[in-house]
Amino acid sequence: MTYAFNHPFVVFVLSLAGMWIAGRVGAWWSRRRPPVASERDIFNVVQGATLTLLGLIIGFSFSMAISRYDLRKNYEEAEANAIGTEYVRLDLLAPDDATKLRPLLVNYLELRITFYETTDRSQLPQLIKRKNAVQSSLWNAVTVPASQQPTPITALVVSGMNDVLNAEGYTQAAWWNRIPIAAWALMWAIALGSNLLVGMGSSKLTSGPGLMLVLPLVVAVSFMLIADIDSPRGGFIRVAPQNLQALLATLPHS
Repeated sequence: MTYAFNHPFVVFVLSLAGMWIAGRVGAWWSRRRPPVASERDIFNVVQGATLTLLGLIIGFSFSMAISRYDLRKNYEEAEANAIGTEYVRLDLLAPDDATKLRPLLVNYLELRITFYETTDRSQLPQLIKRKNAVQSSLWNAVTVPASQQPTPITALVVSGMNDVLNAEGYTQAAWWNRIPIAAWALMWAIALGSNLLVGMGSSKLTSGPGLMLVLPLVVAVSFMLIADIDSPRGGFIRVAPQNLQALLATLPHS
């Protein structure tokens, strides 16, 4: 299930196939047991209410995906600001300590850019391992001089490094914050029910392959777009590390 939501095209194919089948089942049932005239008004109300609910659920889910995408963009900007500020604050340390820390911070910046650009999930464990090692080196390199000379200036540098590490944690939390599986299941259930009702309400003239494909196609495209925006690494809509790349281009050690 998780695999599908990380690959929007898979969501599109599964949604299109499932909803088209639901529509055809509804059309088959309508031919097998045509609704009587007294039931038509009630059926139309139920069908209209279900389609309206489907539209609302898709709209809310799209809004959820957009808000999560914007959050990931904001944290990318926050990471760039934290790293850039800390790079400047390193001038407050002794020259030897600053010379040791600057290459580490640039290396960390490059790893963060790689994190955003990586689409192959199999590379993530090794990338996370390298990131953790550089984070430990950065923290140790900044806390040693701070413990030897505990002044307000060194405390400012330590605080800036803490902001750098915290920014990465906030980013990771935002990337894990996805639309819940339960919300996807609810959307799928309502979409299948809607297509089933549309099929049941169709007549011989409106149950052709072309017309019966319209609603499944529209809903499947909507689901694919939501999955694309919601997936940090899948699909085409991803957060580009433009602020981090711009920062790297300005650093003398880059």
